[in-house]
Amino acid sequence: MLVWFLLTAVSVLFVLWDSISNAVTSWVQRLAWVLVTLYAGPVGAFLYLLTCRRPFPGGHDLYTAPTWKQAVNSEMRCLAGDATGIIIAASIVPILALANGWDMLIEYSAGFFVGLFVFQALMMAGMYGGRYFLAVRKTFFAETVSMNMVMAGMIPMMLILSHLWPGSESPANPEFWFRMSLATLAGGLLAYPINYWLVARHLKHGCMTLPGADGPAPHLGHRGHEAANALPAESRDRHSMPGMSMASHDQMQMGHIGSLPAIGIAVGTFAILFGAIWLVSQWVPLSFA
Repeated sequence: MLVWFLLTAVSVLFVLWDSISNAVTSWVQRLAWVLVTLYAGPVGAFLYLLTCRRPFPGGHDLYTAPTWKQAVNSEMRCLAGDATGIIIAASIVPILALANGWDMLIEYSAGFFVGLFVFQALMMAGMYGGRYFLAVRKTFFAETVSMNMVMAGMIPMMLILSHLWPGSESPANPEFWFRMSLATLAGGLLAYPINYWLVARHLKHGCMTLPGADGPAPHLGHRGHEAANALPAESRDRHSMPGMSMASHDQMQMGHIGSLPAIGIAVGTFAILFGAIWLVSQWVPLSFA
C-alpha cells in the first residue's frame, strides 16, 4: 500500500501539472483525469498519457481521434463522477451504522447523482445552448448504463475487500483508500465496453479540443482545427480522419437511440449489476436489517 500511495502521489502531481500547463480540453475533462488518477494511481496516469495528453502543439485532435481513446476519455468523466460520489458516501455511511445493503444503496445514489449532474450534464450543457437541465435529460441514458457497469465492478470489489479486511470501512484507515482504489479500477475495467459502444454510436462524446486552445504545427504536417474549419466543406471532408468528428465541438454531432432499444440496454445493465451483487452475496452476507 505504501508503494501504491507513493506512486499515486507522483501520478497526481504530474497529471495536475500537465492539466494546467499543457491542457487543451475543458476543465471538466481535466478535473476528471485528476480525480481518476487520485483514485486509480499510476494506472490513471498511464491512461492519461496514452489517450488524452497533447503530444505536441496542433496534435491533440489527431492523437485522440481513435474511437478507443475517445471511449477511454468518455469513461473517465463517468468514472470520476461515480467514484467521487461513491467514495464520499462510503466515507459517511460508517457514521450511520447501517447494514451493508443500505450502505450500498446510498453509495449507488451518490455516485449516480455526482456522475450525472456534475460530470455529464455540466460537460454537455454547452452543446445544448447552455441549457443545463436539457443536458441532464439528454445524458440520462448514457450515464445510467455506464454507471450500472461501473457499479457492477465496484460493488463486488468493495464488499469482498471489506469482508477480507476488517476496518477497511473507515476512511481513517489506509486500507479504506486502497480498497477504493482497487474498486475504482474494477469498475473502470468493467465499464469500458459499454462506453466504447456509446461513443462509437455517438451517444456519448469523448475528448474534445477546446476551440483555439491547440495551435497548429504545420512544420509537422498537421493543422489545427481552426485552420481546417477555414477550408471549404469539401476540403474539410477530404482532410477529416476516422474519429475526428468527436474531437471538436464544431464537428461533434450526437446520435440517437430509440426508446425500446434504450430500455432494453438499460434493463440489461441493471441485470448485470444485480447479478454481480447476487453472486457476491453468496459469499459475503448482504443485509438490510
